[in-house]
Amino acid sequence: MSTVHAGRMPRAAGRVGARPGTMNRTDTTAPTARPLETEYRPRVPIDAAGAIRYQRHGAHDPTFAVDGQVLWRASRTPEGIATLAIRADRDRIRAAAWGPGAEWALHQLPALCGGLDDPTGFDAARHPLIADVHHRNPGLRIGRTDLVFEALASAVIEQKVTGLQAFAAWRVLVTRFGERAPGPTPKPMFAPPSIDGWRHIPSWAWHRAGVEPPQARTIVETARRGATVVAAVTDAGAGEAVDRVLMSLRGIGIWTSAETRIRALGDPDAVSVADYHLAHEVGNALTGHRVDDDGMLELLEPWAGHRQRVIRLIYASGVREQRRGPRLHPEDHRDR
Repeated sequence: MSTVHAGRMPRAAGRVGARPGTMNRTDTTAPTARPLETEYRPRVPIDAAGAIRYQRHGAHDPTFAVDGQVLWRASRTPEGIATLAIRADRDRIRAAAWGPGAEWALHQLPALCGGLDDPTGFDAARHPLIADVHHRNPGLRIGRTDLVFEALASAVIEQKVTGLQAFAAWRVLVTRFGERAPGPTPKPMFAPPSIDGWRHIPSWAWHRAGVEPPQARTIVETARRGATVVAAVTDAGAGEAVDRVLMSLRGIGIWTSAETRIRALGDPDAVSVADYHLAHEVGNALTGHRVDDDGMLELLEPWAGHRQRVIRLIYASGVREQRRGPRLHPEDHRDR
């Protein structure tokens, strides 16, 4: 079995000598607070860094930073904000954490790294490209944050816009309405707003960040019953049961639900149907030509239960559809 125990983290200010489960709480909100630390050894070598990097929202994400071989992530846990500094090797992951949510973040570390993702039953041999990429990337895993509302809010912001627009809006809103991350971060970092914080972002701030009114309204309305939504998603577990919960909310469709399932729950079968590029990329990789959403689902059906895993492997392959025209011109409603 995997083990989690106290360890020494490079670049950290100190250590708290207690194993997870019996960690001593410390005042991690103080500027000189010593971090809690842990070491996680997965049962088999995994690409933990790849799983963690998937949670990044663009190069300038205020919740994420890369400093040499250390990955930094700020989040708002159920126990408060936390900053994680993670040094991930294939067979050993060392982490230090600051803030009131530090203990929660360290206990959740194996899931974030993809250590709870189980590829049992996945048959890469069904397609030569997938077999080759899987052979070269046996440690590819799907991580999870267990932070449902954070994933849901970011997915709603990404609806019907380019990645550039979505990442810019996320950066503006989290920096303005989030909370400064504790610890010796390599740059100023911020944890996302609380559920109540998302609910109270004023309309002018959404407009200034470039978020269209329907998406802003969806986040605000969902935040009004955010705790109930999070509890219902958690109780639903995975798959279509989560879709039923999320898609019962106004403004949330199959794409947004899938993106939330992937980031928050690490769902290995989730497919972001209605994505602008995904069906084209899957079709090109598996058949050499474009397909629509129905065609993509048909191609992925042999891997039912592991369809997101196949999509990750396709992106890891480097195979990309050749662009046939100019880039989509972002529409900016702020000058209307």
